[in-house]
Amino acid sequence: MDRNRMQKITPNPKNYFVLHRIIVSSLVLLLSCTAASGQQAPYKPLISRLAKDLDTSLYTITIKADKSPLLLDLAGSLVWSTCPPSAQSTVACGSAECGGAASQECPRRCLHVDGGQLGDSGSSCACAGNPVTRQCSTAGLTSLAMSANATDGAMELPPEESFAILGACAPDSLPRSLPAGVTGVAGFSRRPLSLPSQLAAQRGFGGKFALCLPVFAIFGDSPVNLTAPGQAPGYVDYTTVIPYTPLLTNPANAAGYYIPVKSISVAWHEADAQAILPSSALDLDPGAGTGGVVLSTATPYMIMRPDVYEPFAKAFDDAFTRGRNVPETSVERVPAPKPFEICYNAGFMRLKRPSAYDVPRIQLELGAGATWKNWTLYGDNYLVKVGGALCLGILPMGPGGMPVDGEPAVVMGAKQLENNLLVFDLEKQVLGFSMLLDFALSSCTSSTFFRN
Repeated sequence: MDRNRMQKITPNPKNYFVLHRIIVSSLVLLLSCTAASGQQAPYKPLISRLAKDLDTSLYTITIKADKSPLLLDLAGSLVWSTCPPSAQSTVACGSAECGGAASQECPRRCLHVDGGQLGDSGSSCACAGNPVTRQCSTAGLTSLAMSANATDGAMELPPEESFAILGACAPDSLPRSLPAGVTGVAGFSRRPLSLPSQLAAQRGFGGKFALCLPVFAIFGDSPVNLTAPGQAPGYVDYTTVIPYTPLLTNPANAAGYYIPVKSISVAWHEADAQAILPSSALDLDPGAGTGGVVLSTATPYMIMRPDVYEPFAKAFDDAFTRGRNVPETSVERVPAPKPFEICYNAGFMRLKRPSAYDVPRIQLELGAGATWKNWTLYGDNYLVKVGGALCLGILPMGPGGMPVDGEPAVVMGAKQLENNLLVFDLEKQVLGFSMLLDFALSSCTSSTFFRN
């Protein structure tokens, strides 16, 4: 993508924050009676625990005051949950808050579980969407009680703070197919009613948030101290040393976080194979609202459009065949259980530092504006162990179409984002990415944020 095209689809941060203030200013007044009192702005950044559900390979966040987990959805526009009858529909449909929620349309191909339309009754002016089943429902807006600890970038700070955000009450049937015990979804998009946007507006601690799956999320402009070899006293603020790349916006999926990937290659030992893609296959087309490479925590594995997957799979097999340097082991293709397409027996040698399989590296070459030219996917970010086999956690788009709005060319799923420090700077519209922290001899679990 050339510089002129990227400028057309890169949002103006000033326009974003004007819209942000208009919609959220009234939310702050609405929630002030239930938010924590006695603390003066600027507030310290907040930290919340994350967890990985082993059955679905998706991630949850525990930030509600009742400790019921919510699914973490990077592209989610708001926060919704099942609610007791006493908590539902507390915001009038003619209010500014409801108008802001109603302006956020339901996703394409969304199946309404209640048959309703936005604003057709009471205060059902929000659209609560399940990103796994692609179902949605009209929902009433209410104040949702939340709690989390502040952080100084090194540890969580007691006591736990209580606050509230504007969310939606959805039917009990909507969380179907979400991880066990999950009562709703926490949207992390750049839209004004998402969890990070509301916290930034309420607390004035900067338009940033950081994720380190599957351990923690930090809201606000905060350092993130992790272990680093050779650093005294042993920790370093990783937000200052990781590379950054521009965040792009797709008009057809304004909530999604897109990155400017130009090409894909695979390298192993002395072999380097380029995926021979159709011209502009990875480009984001702002007119049609299609293409591009988008991040998703609601999709377990990377998904590629067929015209991208087929040359990628060929390049992977080519690099694997020519670069194999493990004569004392036998590595062969084995039948692949669904949903996987390519699996090998687990005969790969293991590296000592870090402890990982010696397997090919997948290079995503980034476009203009990136401070690092490649985002490298190492084995732990794409290999899935199934019985005695290692399977490629990168899949072709299924016959039902791409399960993400905007029909992207590639979706980087939760597996590809795990154990990476990701810093979303919504003021500068850039994304910081550490790549797999194991290769920096660190990890998301190496932090000292949590005392137990």
